[in-house]
Amino acid sequence: MIVVDTNIIGYLFFSSERSEMAERTLRKDRDWTAPVLWRSEFRNVLALYMRKGIVNLPQAQQMMTAAMELMGGREYEVSSYEVLRLTSESHCSAYDCEFVAVASELKIPLITVDKQVLRTFPAVAVSLHEFVVK
Repeated sequence: MIVVDTNIIGYLFFSSERSEMAERTLRKDRDWTAPVLWRSEFRNVLALYMRKGIVNLPQAQQMMTAAMELMGGREYEVSSYEVLRLTSESHCSAYDCEFVAVASELKIPLITVDKQVLRTFPAVAVSLHEFVVK
């Protein structure tokens, strides 16, 4: 099991230079988890892409449904205290610290491309590239 941030989930649904790496990550470990926050972040991405005309409402709904099926049953509420503690010890956002908190609590890696998270939390954060090539 691994924690993935919303960017990694997004790479599966929107073609980018990192999409293949996200697919390889999924083949390597299918048990993805995240804080419940990922849903709001992903919906926000979908809303942005709808406004830009990249996807329409039915496509966005289909992507959201597929993403929820992928993550279903492996979403976690996190302790506000822990998120605030992590933010007080770093310059990372509370949003990013939710993912770090889940990874720390479950003692599993957080897969991310966020450079600040990778630098600040090397005990749990692993780059997408590093995870795939290991």
